Amino acid sequence: MQAKIIAIANQKGGVGKTTTAINLATALAASGERVLLIDMDPQGNASTGFGIAADERGLGSYALLTGEAPAASLVLPTEVPGLLMIPATEDLIGADLEFAQVDSREHLIERALAEPGLVGQFGYVFIDCPPGLGLLTLNALVAASSVLIPLQCEFFALEGISQLMRTINLVRRTLNPRLALEGVVLTMFDRRNNLGQAVADDVRAYFKADVFETAIPRSIRVTESPSHGKPVLLYDYRSPGAQAYVSLAVEFLRRQTLPAGLGAA
Repeated sequence: MQAKIIAIANQKGGVGKTTTAINLATALAASGERVLLIDMDPQGNASTGFGIAADERGLGSYALLTGEAPAASLVLPTEVPGLLMIPATEDLIGADLEFAQVDSREHLIERALAEPGLVGQFGYVFIDCPPGLGLLTLNALVAASSVLIPLQCEFFALEGISQLMRTINLVRRTLNPRLALEGVVLTMFDRRNNLGQAVADDVRAYFKADVFETAIPRSIRVTESPSHGKPVLLYDYRSPGAQAYVSLAVEFLRRQTLPAGLGAA
């Protein structure tokens, strides 16, 4: 088995990036896939979303950067069978400054994931990136084979998307030629909101088939679930948000079988 490594990135915060990481990974694991989720956000929201307390996280994903422990030793189980994760710790906060003078600092995660016996256990590895385009996000893009972009259906969410695409293209040209666009996921979508529909239409017109057909709706259950330390699929499986992530996982898996250029970059 050779894992597909996917960075989940958007430099803007509050767009549903971590929520998508948690719930897409959960839905894929529920379908029988083996999934590893790496939390690279210093806020550690993905780790909290699985109920992993700060004092239970060990060295966490910070050790992927430092190499102070074997990557396999950092992996923790979750409540979801088939889904494991490497949680985040507060040590990540100063990563941009701490590793500024380190040689090949863009390849730290890539080297860690090349460790024999780790990635090969999984079908998919998701890296939940922090907001911003700093060293942690850059490391994820260099290590990944593709990038998934959650995009909130509001006007300001469109601002900066061109900067993100320029960064992706720059990484592809200079550091990681295999990096592809996995797709764009529309989040916090409200069909009753004319502006939201207009934003969705604009995004689909620009990205075309790279936008997933499944849009994630605004959902109180999705918002509540992290406070209970559970993905929404465990918190309230019947809720519209949970069902949307199930649909997204089905579509995601279907796209893996398509030829390049048909619904996937």
